[in-house]
Amino acid sequence: MTHQPNVLRGLDLRAEIDRLRKDRNAVILAHYYQKPEIQDIADFVGDSLDLSRKAQATDADVIAFCGVRFMAETAKILSPQKIVVLPDMDAGCSLEDSCPPDQFAAFRSAHPDHIALTYINCSAAVKALSDVIVTSSSAETILAKLPADQKIIFGPDKNLGGYLARKTGRDMLLWPGVCIVHEAFSETELLKLQLLHPGAPIAAHPECPAVILDHADYVGSTRGILEFAQSFPGDTLIVATEPHIIHQMERVLPNKHFIGAPGADGNCNCNICPYMALNTMEKLYAALRDLEPRIEIEEGLRLKAKKSLDAMLSMASATIGQGDLGPARVTGD
Repeated sequence: MTHQPNVLRGLDLRAEIDRLRKDRNAVILAHYYQKPEIQDIADFVGDSLDLSRKAQATDADVIAFCGVRFMAETAKILSPQKIVVLPDMDAGCSLEDSCPPDQFAAFRSAHPDHIALTYINCSAAVKALSDVIVTSSSAETILAKLPADQKIIFGPDKNLGGYLARKTGRDMLLWPGVCIVHEAFSETELLKLQLLHPGAPIAAHPECPAVILDHADYVGSTRGILEFAQSFPGDTLIVATEPHIIHQMERVLPNKHFIGAPGADGNCNCNICPYMALNTMEKLYAALRDLEPRIEIEEGLRLKAKKSLDAMLSMASATIGQGDLGPARVTGD
């Protein structure tokens, strides 16, 4: 982790970030799992692909991506001419870490008759080794467009892959990766919470294990969960994904009550993503000031990774438009 110098003490960070945003012609992106103060200062808040495409469509020279490394890499893949900075380069992802490119390449070589359908939560190098990238909202549509006899490797998230296999009946070879945040939810504690809030529906991200998804009234992407929060008829919702998304729910729906699903002891912070938490206002300020840490991707690798992203956009453009690319929030609205 990068420690910031004492010179930051006494600064009005919000004002300084606003000044640098203007001076650098920068756009600030924040994933739904970022801390509220970062979400509130961002130009756009959303899912990872949503954010990268929004930034691509701007005339910004600099993208400051408050998320994790694979997300910032995706922004660089789509906007190679822009400078992309990540406030903390140690902001990784357990799914990305679970799928080293050399091991994934060997796995693909061992199954030459399979195509690789790969979740976007992976490195640029793994994207370059894949045939089609998917998001949690586009995966089912893309699966439906593949021949029924086509053999498929799905990685790196075995929970998302298992959910899709159960829902579609497709037999897929699953890479054994998991998201440490969604893996931390406890079925026992969830059932206890339901008893305290009878009738409250559960909205869950498909990165959760099957024992959690089996209790969910709605399963979908972060954007989909937000849309469900706006449409369900009750006043209390239990949310089984990283709890910082609740900040956007409370912002849009102040008269409803949102409860984060509990971890193993019913009260821990184990469902807060430790990687997302590495980004801070201080580090965002320093990244805009210094234009570091900077995401760099070798051009040959970028083009290979972009090919698998383009395949997704071609196969599921309508679904992406409805799911991952809902209206982005502009700061101040």
